[in-house]
Amino acid sequence: MKKQSGFTLVEIAIVLVIIGLLLGGVLKGQEIITQAKIKNVINDINGITAAIQAYQDRYKALPGDDPNAATRWGATVTVVATNSGNGTLDGNYNVAVAGAPTAAQESNLFWQHLRLANFVAGPSTGAGSGSPATNAAGGIIGVQTGGMGFTSNIVCISNLPDKIAIAVDSAIDDGNALTGQVRAKLQTAPNPDVAAAAPVEADAYAETGNNQYVLCKNL
Repeated sequence: MKKQSGFTLVEIAIVLVIIGLLLGGVLKGQEIITQAKIKNVINDINGITAAIQAYQDRYKALPGDDPNAATRWGATVTVVATNSGNGTLDGNYNVAVAGAPTAAQESNLFWQHLRLANFVAGPSTGAGSGSPATNAAGGIIGVQTGGMGFTSNIVCISNLPDKIAIAVDSAIDDGNALTGQVRAKLQTAPNPDVAAAAPVEADAYAETGNNQYVLCKNL
């Protein structure tokens, strides 16, 4: 009778060790990617805040609400908001504009003004000149006045996986979705509107691996 050969216990152990190392490497790689996204989202928020401050230092006005933008840049500014100069940003953070921004949406003029001033990258005239920037998690980053319980100007960043949202809030605020200078809303659809009311208890962070949040920070 021909003797059948098989794997020895040592060989099986070696295979299991190799599989364990591969799985560990994959998980470690995913964690590194997540940590990088957390840092990049924080940089997105800080970068927009810095761009606003730099614009105000240079032009003594809020981007998107700048009454002298048309005079400064002439025909390159396609529209001028009707209430420029009052310190607020009309329109929602998530209003995407395929063409040039509209007069009613200072939240889109915000991006056009920053691009004309070379504080952020992107087209400064025509198609896309008022479109919100993309954030590090694949959502958008935008501005508006009021929302999430704030009455001031806010910057919002959407489509954040729960782990990233919690980490960002914990890093720059109190880690509580319902309080502080950073507040969050549980998403049921991408890039949701941000209501004027404060987040409800149901919007408290829950790390399920499937939840996504929109975060807004007081400016």
